[in-house]
Amino acid sequence: MAQAPLTAPTPGNPYKYLLSPIELGPRIARNRIWQTAHATEFATDGTFADASVEYYGERARGGVAAITMEAMAVHPTSQPRRGVILAYDRRVIESYKRVAAAVQPHGTLLIAQLWHRGRQTDGQVSRMPTWAPSAVPDVAYREVPHAMTVSEIDELVDHYVLAAQYAIEGGVDGIEIHGVSHGYLINQFLSPATNHRTDEYGGSLENRMRLLRRIVDAVRAILPADRVFGIRVNSSDGRMEGGLDNEAWTGIARVIASWGVFHYMSTTQGTYMDFMSIFGTSAAKPTAYEVEDTARLKSAVGSLPVIAVGRITTPEIGEEIIASGKADMIGMARQLIADPMWVRKAEENRSDDIRPCVGANWCVATQARSTPLACIHNPQVGRERQFREMSSSTGARRLAVVGGGPGGMRAALTASERGHDVTIFEQFPVLGGQVNLLAQAPTFREWTGIVSWLEDQLRKTDVDIRLNHKAELDDLRQYDAVIVATGSVPVRHGWTSIDPARWSPAADPLPGSDQWNVFTPADVLSGDADMPRSVLILDDTGDRHAFAVAEYLADRRHPVHVVTAFPQIGHLTTGSLDHGFVYGSLRRKGVTFQVNTSLREIDEDVAILADTHTGEITRRPDVDAVVLSIGNRADDTLARALEAAGLDVVAIGDCQSPRRIFNAIWEGEMAGRRW
Repeated sequence: MAQAPLTAPTPGNPYKYLLSPIELGPRIARNRIWQTAHATEFATDGTFADASVEYYGERARGGVAAITMEAMAVHPTSQPRRGVILAYDRRVIESYKRVAAAVQPHGTLLIAQLWHRGRQTDGQVSRMPTWAPSAVPDVAYREVPHAMTVSEIDELVDHYVLAAQYAIEGGVDGIEIHGVSHGYLINQFLSPATNHRTDEYGGSLENRMRLLRRIVDAVRAILPADRVFGIRVNSSDGRMEGGLDNEAWTGIARVIASWGVFHYMSTTQGTYMDFMSIFGTSAAKPTAYEVEDTARLKSAVGSLPVIAVGRITTPEIGEEIIASGKADMIGMARQLIADPMWVRKAEENRSDDIRPCVGANWCVATQARSTPLACIHNPQVGRERQFREMSSSTGARRLAVVGGGPGGMRAALTASERGHDVTIFEQFPVLGGQVNLLAQAPTFREWTGIVSWLEDQLRKTDVDIRLNHKAELDDLRQYDAVIVATGSVPVRHGWTSIDPARWSPAADPLPGSDQWNVFTPADVLSGDADMPRSVLILDDTGDRHAFAVAEYLADRRHPVHVVTAFPQIGHLTTGSLDHGFVYGSLRRKGVTFQVNTSLREIDEDVAILADTHTGEITRRPDVDAVVLSIGNRADDTLARALEAAGLDVVAIGDCQSPRRIFNAIWEGEMAGRRW
């Protein structure tokens, strides 16, 4: 497929390849940036919701060349969640038209992605058996699927065609065949690890590709000549015994390209056996981690335009990929969730203003809870209309923000952008709050991008930043209003959530919790604690705190043992899909874990433990130190004093209730828009 000639770069703009147009069959993509498909959970009835329209419209306004909408089910047996778009339901046509009306006027191509999950789902929503080439259960859902009959394969092909027809009637610019990657149904047919058939759909590569070829030919037959036709493939299945490696996928890509029917090939990696190849976090995967594998696919497909993905976060990375010939376009999902104006900022040579994706996978974790898509530090995701319709400021005010963590910084930045005179007080010598502590563990170091971006943006405003200044009541009387973001402090009494009565201020602390060798995560990660050698960590948050402390100590050659009353260590990290990576990393560092266990007493260097379910007591000797990762309490003293003094006060983040970075930034954004 011939490529459009490169256009002259904007004067002084270093991204001449990234911002040049390219031919995609009958259409021209205005630049080389593609928003790849990702779930949003905005839908409530199987069609695109108002939030979907606004979300995709905002990314089109941001300048991307093409948007592939979220993967859409082509058949009732592929309904993992209620928030999935049902591409086989005729009602979807009108909702396509609404999305198209929001996207296409900005010069952005709109692509429908047709998909079947195969065994990588269950029948909870559909109340039907799942379909697969063979009766092999998936590692995530563990439901044994129904091995498809030939007549059911025929039915599936017909449903791909039906879904394509509805998308065409809805006015999309193109169709993308999915299910070929990420371990979904067509991928399952292609892979000998999951296809054990002995009929014409199993055995040889030609047979294993038969279903894909049938779907491609049938959809192509009804596709108008002015529409783009694409396919999404893996460049590697990742960690999967008997799966398809990069060499195998390169061969498959070569065959697909030889058919001569596609206008582009979008690449990706992984299956549900290897989530980090799909949703690589900052520690698990470096930026552009898929590109070398993609380059080998590109070398096999001739002139067919190829899209590379895999934590591509900056225009500089994108420019190098395209200039080097490793791919023709770059695809992003998480980075465009974080900053929909990425392309505009690149066009204006303002890459330092791009809000970075830090690989926290908060967006992925929201999907695990079947809640609408959100970003850890872009509060407007999924609420674009709400923010656009918010009233403007009623007049400039003098505002004080107390606390320079992520919530306070967000509040100060938003208030300043709305024209207010803002002063931010921070008692420590640096901004960033508890993010700075978490980032002491290498696994979470990239999370500092959240606060460093906010600080960079604040430095470009007139906000008065006062470090090493613990604000008191008298400092704040002169302001029209005060936003209090004083955060939280660690709980030290030693009791966990299985002993709620012991959290009473009148209750005695855990025996031994007041010993000199008992610490909190903040003590450890701040570097203030002189840690003895052997350490036991009590985890009652189920989140990243214990992992961060364990990594920090293990890297300093401390033997570490983590105890929790939960049946799984760090269970709240399973939603972000990096639990296995972090757990495995710590095990390789020598960290040991013990579940279903509570700490009942600390007797000098002996930890007295109890089985959570039987009460059986064991004694663990030679415990030189204990770290109590049991949560925090709100530091609301100043907020209460200001309220008592009659000042206009808004409390945000942990000083209301100790929670997450996401909550602090959301509340900071809303507080900054109050006036």
